[in-house]
Amino acid sequence: MKHQFTAFPRNSEGRGASRRLRRTGRAPGIVYGGSASPQPIELDHNALIHALKNEGFHSSILSMKLDGSTHEVLLRDVQMHPFRHEVLHIDFQRVDANRRIHMKVPLHFSGGENSPAVKLAGAIVSHVLAELDISCLPKDLPEFIEVDLSELAVGQSVHVSDLKLPAGVKAVPRAGMDPVVATAIVPRVMTEAEEEAAAAEEAAAAAASAAAAEEAAKAAEKTPEKGGSSGKKEEKK
Repeated sequence: MKHQFTAFPRNSEGRGASRRLRRTGRAPGIVYGGSASPQPIELDHNALIHALKNEGFHSSILSMKLDGSTHEVLLRDVQMHPFRHEVLHIDFQRVDANRRIHMKVPLHFSGGENSPAVKLAGAIVSHVLAELDISCLPKDLPEFIEVDLSELAVGQSVHVSDLKLPAGVKAVPRAGMDPVVATAIVPRVMTEAEEEAAAAEEAAAAAASAAAAEEAAKAAEKTPEKGGSSGKKEEKK
């Protein structure tokens, strides 16, 4: 399902013009790329905020209606106000159907609760990555990539190279690395002996701290006495 939205040509630019535009309930933006020149645009702010809540709006080909024409674009950047829920500026890139694109798409994890690691060993499944950098033609761009964890065993990890990517989609490597996507770890439980040893260490540390504090207090008490006797000698002189 392709996400659609409507944009309008923007005739004025600059910070002052953008502020005035935002006061009218519009958000300033730009669309660039392809053979056409960059074009300033504006969008209905409330409709844009609603669209941005949809995960697919960030990672799929979008259909933008602009000035009587329809354009395929990608969302490339959103600048939000530091503390208000307000879009300051938004960037879209035109899509060329014959050129590969680079995108970060979200990972959707499933099956972890039914994996041998969880069911048989009480392990905790940790999701190390939340999204994946991929390369593909626009027609092959997935909204997300499914990560099946149902076969994950204790001590095992799922790497990027283990993922089943859709046809035409390639993961973008990072200097030849194969990052971990998810892993299963069994929480370490302390034995009774280890608990007793830890308690003894804490008690010893507390006793040492108390002894040091007592020594410091005694030293502080002696200091004024030396000062007082010195003063008396001076008076005799």
